[in-house]
Amino acid sequence: MVSGRRASINRPPTPSAEEGRDKEPSLEEAINIKLVESGEKEKLMELLRERLVECGWRDEMKALCRAYARKKGRNNVTVDDLIHVITLKGRASVPDSVKAELLQRIRSFLMSTSLR
Repeated sequence: MVSGRRASINRPPTPSAEEGRDKEPSLEEAINIKLVESGEKEKLMELLRERLVECGWRDEMKALCRAYARKKGRNNVTVDDLIHVITLKGRASVPDSVKAELLQRIRSFLMSTSLR
């Protein structure tokens, strides 16, 4: 018989004592937690959706997807293909004014909320 413990297929390994200690969340994690708990994250997401529709970004991304589907054949395209095709262009083409407005809203939220 082999000495030592075998890992169970049905449960994850038990964390070591060091891993079990509660780690303090990073600043990014703490901000995200506050945004979610306050409901502000959902408001920011809705604002982003509105602004992207208003500036035509959503229509531009939809057109890119349609053009790709026509080129490859509608039945030969997956959602993953579309995501791969538009991710870089989509991120790069969000207007600076939209980014600035969201950043300002996040800063205002952080100024009005204590992270501790």
